[in-house]
Amino acid sequence: MTDVTDIKAADDRELVIARLIDAPRELVYRCWTDGELLKTWFTPSPSTMPEARRDVRAGGADRIVMRSPEAADHPSLGVFLEVVPNERLVFTDAFTGTGAPSDTRFMVVTVTFEDVGTKTRYTARVRQRSVEDREVHETMGFHEGWGQCAARLEAAPRQV
Repeated sequence: MTDVTDIKAADDRELVIARLIDAPRELVYRCWTDGELLKTWFTPSPSTMPEARRDVRAGGADRIVMRSPEAADHPSLGVFLEVVPNERLVFTDAFTGTGAPSDTRFMVVTVTFEDVGTKTRYTARVRQRSVEDREVHETMGFHEGWGQCAARLEAAPRQV
């Protein structure tokens, strides 16, 4: 996996991470959309993900539960806004899977997948409601946590 440093945040409300992953785009996309695969990589260690239910279509519900080492569960509910198979996923936690407004600070995540030879440029753009929310997410360890997940993502297609 190679860091991709030429990808910059669009503005001061966005966090971005990009990597060049040594796997075909279709497999990297599948790792994002298949709940069982998502559970293998989308948590920074030592946390785990006991639940991942994804209805991957525009308007589809998204529910993941991350479990801390202390066994505290942290559910995240959301909705897919846009799905372009093998190219783009856009989802938000601003709404629950039922369409009701969420009680949490909200973000919109845009994940893109681009062919680079036999590899995939994976880019995740996380746009926060406000600069303050972006700062909170960054201080919580966005780059370290999502970076660790990206490293685990590279290993996930080999498990398919």
